[in-house]
Amino acid sequence: METPVEEVGADLDEFYASERPRILVVEDDQDTAFLLKQILRHAGFDVLSASNGKEALNKVNLSFPDLIVLDLMMPEMDGWETVERLREVSNIPIIVVTALTNKDNVVTCLQKGVDDYMTKPFYKAEVVARVNAVLRRSKSNREGNRFVFPQIGLAIDTQTREVRLRNTRIQLTGKEFGVLLMLAKHAPEIVHYQKIAQGVWGRDFPQARQRIKYLVYLLRQKFEEVDPTFAERIINIDRLGYKLNTGEESASF
Repeated sequence: METPVEEVGADLDEFYASERPRILVVEDDQDTAFLLKQILRHAGFDVLSASNGKEALNKVNLSFPDLIVLDLMMPEMDGWETVERLREVSNIPIIVVTALTNKDNVVTCLQKGVDDYMTKPFYKAEVVARVNAVLRRSKSNREGNRFVFPQIGLAIDTQTREVRLRNTRIQLTGKEFGVLLMLAKHAPEIVHYQKIAQGVWGRDFPQARQRIKYLVYLLRQKFEEVDPTFAERIINIDRLGYKLNTGEESASF
């Protein structure tokens, strides 16, 4: 009897630490998906794929792609619904690549928030050029929406809600992100409990202080997995609130 071969797990820290733009290809046709992935890989992008909208939404939440290449005609959840669902939670750039050539489809896609539209068959050079163009526009549109603290390796994108610590992406809930953003916006000043509550919930209320303390506890736990010293950066000021100790002024760009 042959001894089963153990599969070696992937080092996801290495994968997620990449500085290359990450592209998610959403396409149910395997041959087309393979071709798009090969084109993008050879152009220097990191790529992953999904065969339908449901799978795409899961991968967006897990892998934080910089751009999505999306087919419209797919099983389970088609491209139209996928775009609507994505735009409810994210501004990730989307390029539609489809066999549908009707101009009305183009207009509808743009109205739903798609950034560009390509028809099949496509050409390698055109795919790469359009991806690069959309990424450039996206980067330009995000200027002024980021807080970067180089001395502690923290970067916060207010548009995509992406948070990185020492080049590692940290996945936060909406309320956790809200607390962190309030501290980042006002760093290195003290942010009073009332101001945090107003920023996160839109109002102050009796239980706000305890909820803020719990959210800070969760933030520290998540960040300490990457940097064990990060707990010292979110400082509690007794009876007043919190401040983010960055060792320098924030740089917004």
